[in-house]
This record gives sequence, C-alpha cells and structure tokens, in this order.
Amino acid sequence: MPDISTLVPLVGLLLVGGAFAGLLAGMLGVGGGIIHVPVFFYVFQTLGYDSPQLMQICLATSLAAIIVTSIRSAMAHHRRGAVDWSVLRGWAPGIVIGALVGVGVAAALRSTTLQMIFGGVAIVIGLYLAFGRPSWRLGGAMPTGMVRAAMSPAVGFLSVLMGIGGGSLGVPIMTLFGVPMHRAVATAAGFGVVIAVPSVAAFLTVQIDPGARPPMTIGAVNFAAFAVAVSTTLVTAPIGAQIAHRLDALVLRRVFAVFILIVALNMLRKALWG
Repeated sequence: MPDISTLVPLVGLLLVGGAFAGLLAGMLGVGGGIIHVPVFFYVFQTLGYDSPQLMQICLATSLAAIIVTSIRSAMAHHRRGAVDWSVLRGWAPGIVIGALVGVGVAAALRSTTLQMIFGGVAIVIGLYLAFGRPSWRLGGAMPTGMVRAAMSPAVGFLSVLMGIGGGSLGVPIMTLFGVPMHRAVATAAGFGVVIAVPSVAAFLTVQIDPGARPPMTIGAVNFAAFAVAVSTTLVTAPIGAQIAHRLDALVLRRVFAVFILIVALNMLRKALWG
C-alpha cells in the first residue's frame, strides 16, 4: 500500500481532474472523459497497477463518472431549453448498440492499443475543431434512415474505446449537419448518458486479473477513483453549462480543440515511449 505522502497528491489530482472534467462537461458536452482517462491512467500507473489491462480500467471508470457528469450537464442545459430531444431519441438506439460492441472490443485489446486509439481519434477531432470552418456542412439537417443507422453505432463504439461521452464525436457531427454549437453541446451531454449507462453495465462483467486491479474494483470499474472524481464534478458541471451559454461559439470550438490535442499527444507519447 503506498504511503500517505504518495496518496495525498494523487487524491488531490483526482479531485482537480474531476473539477476540470465537470467544467468541460458543462461547457463542451464532452462528459469529462477526455480528462478523466489520462488522469486515471497516471494515478493507477503511479500506484503500481500498470498492466496490459490498465486502459480498460481507466475507460470503464471514466464512463462510470460520465453517467453522473452527463446527467448533471444535460439537466443544466435542459433548463435552458437547449437540448434537442428529437435528435437524442433518434440516435439513442444505434449509440447503445455501438457502445456495447465497443465494450467487447475494448475488453479484448491491450492497454497500449487502446492508448493509440484514444490518441489517434482525439487528434483527428482536435484538428477538425481547431482548423475546420464553421461554414463546413455535410447537410442541412441531422441524418435519418440508413445514414443515421450507420453513424450512430460508430459514435457509441468509438466513444467507448476512448472512454469518453458523446461530445467529442457528437458535437463535430452535429455542427457539420447545421446544428448550432450551443445546441450541439447541450444535446451531446445527452449522448453521454446513452453511451455510458449500457457500457458501464457491460464493463462490470469484464474479467480483470486480480493482481492487476486496484482495490475497490468491480469488473473493470474502480469505484474509489470514481467516487473521488465525481465528488467535484457534481459541483462544477452546472458552472460549466452557465459559462457555455455566455461564450461565443467560436471560442468554445477553440477551447475544445486545444484541450483535446494536448491530451491526445500526451497519450500517444505514453503509448509509444512509456
């Protein structure tokens, strides 16, 4: 068991990470996973639980936190009338299917592979948000029919492989189909709930080597890290939602892009060079 001088700063990091994740969830609809995953990875690695299954624990624990974060964020946005419930209802079934498939694939992959996926997809998203033009469009309305049937499972699948809510993929997709930025952010918070609830239920059944998992881990979900991170997330998510409705949409895009690129590059560095 690590001594108190090691545990205290790590608990502090989880608290700060949770607070920051809550702000981002409210501001950007991302569910906080883009922050939680690397924070959990660093904390567990420092505590000596580095293993080929470490990333699965980080993804599952992040998604557990996203359940709370996304519900809190979506409620805050709903009070402002910003959530597009018709889009959320139409995309939810496909997202759930993709999320469950994602859990099965994530459980079979090594931690390093999942780190590479996280970093690679996040860089693509970050570059689009940093350099993409608001005028870019794939269509004038959110797709339905076969296009939605193909895209919605992909959102759930990739989100689970990265341990993130719906914002990192949902926000770019919605803005490309003409949804205003603030409405996309609000609706993406709902995507996070739809992704996280079924995937966490599935991750609770994933078998992790007992010698490689931290204490208080059930399946792949570590409830100790979850509880510490969520304690501050609950406070800051509504604050982030208030900030989102006061900021210009272009500022939101740039903030989103910068954080995603920093986190993605750091995760790739760890995967490639340790």
